[in-house]
Amino acid sequence: MTLFGIGFATPWLLLTLLALPILWLILRAVPPAPIRRMFPGVVLLLGLKDDDQVSDRTPWWLLLLRMLAVAAIIIGLAGPILNPQTDDIAANDGPLLLVMDASWASAASWRARTQALDGLLAQAARDDRRVALLKLTSPEPTTFQTADDLRTRLVGLTPEPWEPGEAQITRAVELLPEGDFDTYWMSDGLDHDGRETLLSALEDRGTVTVFQAGQSILGLAPARFEDGNIVLTALRAQSGAAREVTILAQGRDPAGNPAVLARATATFDADATTTETALALPSELRARINRFEIEGNRSAGATTLPDDSLRRREVALMAGREDREGLQLLSPLHYLEKALEPSADLLTGALMDMIPANPDVIALADVATVGAAEEEALLEWLDNGGILLRFAGPRLAASDISREAEDPLLPVRLRAGGRSVGGAMSWGEPKSLAEFGEDSPFFGLPVPADVTVTAQVMAQPDPALAERVIAQLTDGTPLVTRKAVGQGQIILFHVTANAEWSSLPLSGLFVQMLERLAIAAGSGATPSAEELAGTIWQPNLVLDAFGSLTDGSTLQGVTGEALVEAALGPDLRPGLYQSQDRALARNVLSTDETLTPASWPSDVTVEGLAQSEETPLAGWLLALSLALLLADIIASLFLSGRLSGPRATTAAGVVLAVLLMPAAPALAQSSDDLFALAATAEVTFAHVITGDEALDRTAQAGLVGLSETLFFRTSVEPADPVAVNLETDELAFFPFLYWPITPTQPTPSAEAYAKLNTYLRSGGMIMFDTRDADIARFGTGSPNGRKLQQLAAPLDIPPLEPLPQDHVLTRTFYLLQDFPGRHNSTDVWVEASPPDAELVEGMPFRNLNDNVTPVIIGGNDWAAAWAMDARGNPMFPIGSGYSGERQREIAYRFGVNLVMHVLTGNYKSDQVHVPALLDRLGN
Repeated sequence: MTLFGIGFATPWLLLTLLALPILWLILRAVPPAPIRRMFPGVVLLLGLKDDDQVSDRTPWWLLLLRMLAVAAIIIGLAGPILNPQTDDIAANDGPLLLVMDASWASAASWRARTQALDGLLAQAARDDRRVALLKLTSPEPTTFQTADDLRTRLVGLTPEPWEPGEAQITRAVELLPEGDFDTYWMSDGLDHDGRETLLSALEDRGTVTVFQAGQSILGLAPARFEDGNIVLTALRAQSGAAREVTILAQGRDPAGNPAVLARATATFDADATTTETALALPSELRARINRFEIEGNRSAGATTLPDDSLRRREVALMAGREDREGLQLLSPLHYLEKALEPSADLLTGALMDMIPANPDVIALADVATVGAAEEEALLEWLDNGGILLRFAGPRLAASDISREAEDPLLPVRLRAGGRSVGGAMSWGEPKSLAEFGEDSPFFGLPVPADVTVTAQVMAQPDPALAERVIAQLTDGTPLVTRKAVGQGQIILFHVTANAEWSSLPLSGLFVQMLERLAIAAGSGATPSAEELAGTIWQPNLVLDAFGSLTDGSTLQGVTGEALVEAALGPDLRPGLYQSQDRALARNVLSTDETLTPASWPSDVTVEGLAQSEETPLAGWLLALSLALLLADIIASLFLSGRLSGPRATTAAGVVLAVLLMPAAPALAQSSDDLFALAATAEVTFAHVITGDEALDRTAQAGLVGLSETLFFRTSVEPADPVAVNLETDELAFFPFLYWPITPTQPTPSAEAYAKLNTYLRSGGMIMFDTRDADIARFGTGSPNGRKLQQLAAPLDIPPLEPLPQDHVLTRTFYLLQDFPGRHNSTDVWVEASPPDAELVEGMPFRNLNDNVTPVIIGGNDWAAAWAMDARGNPMFPIGSGYSGERQREIAYRFGVNLVMHVLTGNYKSDQVHVPALLDRLGN
């Protein structure tokens, strides 16, 4: 209910204001006038003055003061709210579905979106409406719940760095709740494929209202290198007036500190949606850039990452003989120059002059020997990460280099003289290339049938030869070999760099092989799926929706075809991917992509972003009523004549003490103290609130069952377990925290992660339970596993290992070999043992330190196995018959061992326990 622009949570209380006139009459009522009688003795009282005078009637202004105090109490209890949300949807009483695009385009205005969503949920809570949330970028099954429960999850609600694709929208349609409901759709402002299907399905269920920001969405296409300049293309979703944007080139300065290395201004013409600008930077500065972003726009779409296609390598070329005048095609360096000129800066000159320039690659074409000083300089350059590319030729074949012993600047030992096949003076046909093996960096490249070899230098048989061959002929002889030297590598093509010994330099395969070896940086265009076929790319750095870079080394690798063609999503995040020595960026926007604004049907209500923030007034009105009642007390004392002398001093002191008393903070502190006292009076276990009511009940029942088992079997007598909210509750009181994983639970805030890291560093233990060991193993192969990886990424977790058989958890109370819950998987991970923890001869286990593993990770659904009802009966079945109950018993024993490990550490690793344990093991 809204009255004079003020909403009320419980408007029926306002009806009590009608009783104020009656209260006024009651307070104004006086006793009937006394009967007058003449009494002569009254003459003796004439002239006397009474110190205590009482008015025969209450003054009208005092009555008004009391009426205002009562009115303030009534209105305050009615829950008044200034600027209440008055959406028509929120005014209904049916279920409400909140749909969010939650893409990168929402990131720039995410704070405003969550504030608007919080206001809507507040109104839904006042109307007692059930609500559900559906994110289109990561659709998961939804259930209607109270609005207050959903409001607690807003802190961890974040957008994703990709757009909802057609497949995800189709999945969202399949997951829509049954029955009728209204919809509040928070659009990111962009048009997406499949949106019409979802809108139609939602309109069939009820009214749809769209929430959409009015600001234009900005994006940045991948940077490209043209004519010696970096070309940057900025995009906007809606055309309009001319506008300037500033693009920043971020990187690291020579000291290694993050810095803005360059700025460029791009200007959108009137009604234009794209604009370009160029940066002319030296190669040294280009190599330091790690991202481009639009200034003042925090989103992954307004950020683009450079890769090898932008960075031009410096390649130094040197041949064993000078070019012969008029025979350019026979020059040893001609084909190398043609292959590398589009993508690299070429250097020529004497070897000792080029090494100080620190080129990325040094190519030696038929150079047999180098001087001692040159060799020493090359080896030092290789140790620092250089690539030495060598080609064979007549000089190398005729020399005695790397015959008896392997030359430091060659990857293999060579036979003298080489071999010739298919020539006028030899028998046989020219040899063709074999298909590249899976371990080769060239794997997946198609081998043209017309590429043949007529001569080559031969590698001598050697135990290390097989692992150094990365390309070979159909008869098994090596064509390309490679070995690592320090941080660099040496690569030898066993043919010439020109077409004298093979047709390889004449083919496109030659350029592709150089690209795979990270010698050529590519043409600047995104490679095709065919060019990347057979390669696996590991994420190195990935972008979140706000454009921040995070570590992606723990994510699964993707195939080269998927990296180029697949849509972005949970399994393919925007970021920088690595394969061998090559880096390739997958940005949010592609080179030819445009931003299309969302257009909604005329019958759909579209609201803007600007909404007034709700301000509760109940506290102010109740405080006003207390002030008015205090004023009433003072006025009453004054009218009665009691506010004078020592009484006045005492009354003033009482009034001042009341005014200065911090009532609300005291209550809050008292509440915190009660929570702390309840959690620390006895050993208390806790579980994390996930937002899934059924799962939270199971976790609570599981810890109750574990506590009961400990009470009857050990000296530990735990109190009732506690459900903790990571955002608001203190964690230091609990030695053990059980955290079941669901795909839909919110991500904690930065403040919550700070508390969690402090908890782990202070000796606390968290048990992460993905509960999916019956369908998936440890890792990201399931939705719960991927969610666990996302939740655990900001935590300070040490290196982990599968729980070893000699870990102290196997013997803290019971001697165990398995650690089952409702499922019985061996994938249980704990903190890795110290490197110096060695098994002493004659001892059954290693001598470990006194640390407690801060995390235990598994998927056996331990809480379901421990769970007991109020009568002490198991709540969930396990297996069948005796074997199932035996598994439950082992699960209880594992829980006991777990608590003992938390409370006592690794004391059972002390060697003093060896005789008793050996005796137990022997029995």
